[in-house]
Amino acid sequence: MNKPVILITNDDGIHAPGLRTLIRVMRQLGRVIVVAPDKPMSGMGHAVTINSPLRVHKHHEDADYREYSCNGTPADCVKLGQKAILGQKPDLIVSGINHGSNSSVNVIYSGTMAAVIEGALENVPSVGFSLNDYSYHADFSHCEPYIKSIAGNVLQKGLPDFTCLNVNIPAVNGSPVKGIRIVRQAKAFWNEKFEHRKDPHQRDYYWLTGEFVNYDSGEDTDEWALQNNFVSVVPLHFDLTSHPTIPLLRDWETESLN
Repeated sequence: MNKPVILITNDDGIHAPGLRTLIRVMRQLGRVIVVAPDKPMSGMGHAVTINSPLRVHKHHEDADYREYSCNGTPADCVKLGQKAILGQKPDLIVSGINHGSNSSVNVIYSGTMAAVIEGALENVPSVGFSLNDYSYHADFSHCEPYIKSIAGNVLQKGLPDFTCLNVNIPAVNGSPVKGIRIVRQAKAFWNEKFEHRKDPHQRDYYWLTGEFVNYDSGEDTDEWALQNNFVSVVPLHFDLTSHPTIPLLRDWETESLN
């Protein structure tokens, strides 16, 4: 039987420990091609490179495994991986393991999740994995069985058209992970501030700070799942239309304003 083809990327860069863990798990499931940024690209969202050349460097190749770095964004890596390196759609795209949560509104800014949304745009089953621990040397070992289970289910059962998954895993905190919960994105946001500072030459600059605030008390959200030591799985699609608003605005329609 032919092994499934799995394209892997991330936004923390080719050398990130989270990526290494994800590669190890995916190699148990299929043929793996890695195309990851050659440097950290956190917070890049769905940016793509249009004003400079994309360059690719091969790091390793052996049976059922190839690894490349790219000077582009995570979305670039998915585009390039499919259309230039593979020359075909993979059976699965996975991104991560991100160093830090991508729950709730963080999905908007995340390069990790931009990669899998790019996969969904191509109608390829895609999953983003994140660990709720921002340390570069975080312990990823407890993530492996959950990643293997979720990715295995996607390979076996597929996903609805143009859909991807946002998976967030609790950090090691002395208690075992309780399991997996299929949930919705919480209504939680960053309360941002800009600190006004001076550099050594007394020139003004600003530094982004702030705190994360959860306004959602629901027990069916990704934030609740993480706080209660569950792996959260949120199905996503890229249609940003507010469908309930369409009928509310129908009386704005007109044939002509002339």
